[in-house]
Amino acid sequence: MRVRPATVEDCAAIGRGMKTVVDEESWLATESTTGATELEVRHRQAIEKGELVFVLDDEGEVVGALGLRPTRASGVLSLGMWILASHRGHGGGRMLMDAALAARPADVHKIELEVWPDNEAAISLYRGMGFEREGLRRDHYRRQNGSLRSALIMSRLFE
Repeated sequence: MRVRPATVEDCAAIGRGMKTVVDEESWLATESTTGATELEVRHRQAIEKGELVFVLDDEGEVVGALGLRPTRASGVLSLGMWILASHRGHGGGRMLMDAALAARPADVHKIELEVWPDNEAAISLYRGMGFEREGLRRDHYRRQNGSLRSALIMSRLFE
């Protein structure tokens, strides 16, 4: 496996892969009614705007992706990541995080993310990469089935 910057040619594969993870209904805030084409378009627009998007490539197959998107706060980026179930637990998340942190623009002083509080593997990875807990959005996300999900807010500050 290797990490590389995403290109617009990767967007269809990113959309399909992310849709697979979304449909697991366990890891991402995106709801299962969001289609692969919509996810493809979102990533194409991000890449065309110059946002940082990386793919985890396994012999030419996109098996994961990470994006850093601007927030309303100057100098703060928001991180989102997914990896196909077949490739989790093999170091791909750390590889994606390493690439993203290495590519962080000099004017970015903070990277933030949200993670489900029960996603212990991701929380452990983020802590190992220097992210700290900032807070909890209790019962913040109403899911399509009416349930509420809390989200742990984590961030890493840079000098």
